[in-house]
Amino acid sequence: MGKQTEPGKVRIIAGKWRGRRLALANADIRPTPDRLRETLFNWLSSSVRDAKVLDLFAGSGALGLEAASRGAASVLLVERNRSTTAHLQALIAELAAASVAAIAADARQFIAQSATEVYDIVFLDPPFADGDLGELCQRLETSGWLAADAHIYLEMAATTPFPNLPAKWTLLKQQQAGPICYALAQREP
Repeated sequence: MGKQTEPGKVRIIAGKWRGRRLALANADIRPTPDRLRETLFNWLSSSVRDAKVLDLFAGSGALGLEAASRGAASVLLVERNRSTTAHLQALIAELAAASVAAIAADARQFIAQSATEVYDIVFLDPPFADGDLGELCQRLETSGWLAADAHIYLEMAATTPFPNLPAKWTLLKQQQAGPICYALAQREP
């Protein structure tokens, strides 16, 4: 596994931007560690290329930008903090990432509305103190945001009880790394 990036930066692990180190918008952001991202993208393997990706609670943008680097067709980063969103938009411009967009919106409100597009991969990595992943999963399912066989990544504090997943979802993988529990589910058509 690759080495961890220096504090205040996030490293793209693979793909066209491999090795690029991108500054974080602020010190309060908790990017998914390199080792976990590497594991996640090994899990997703061939599913990323040409996928439509939704990165809710984008923060550092590490998950969505990694997906774009690995060939996702489109990536939408949703981040409620406007200055963080502006920072993400600057990173997108710096990378000339035409397939990536960042919007300032509350992820809960965003997915509570009826879907305008369906996504093949969704990253759900809210601030650990901020939420009920089970409720977010149900909203994704009932609002129509997911492709028939979508993959959904969940990240939470290891002390958080694992959420109840919608009936159409199958838990594919689940691991713990120190204080973090992370999992990959797939929606069954």
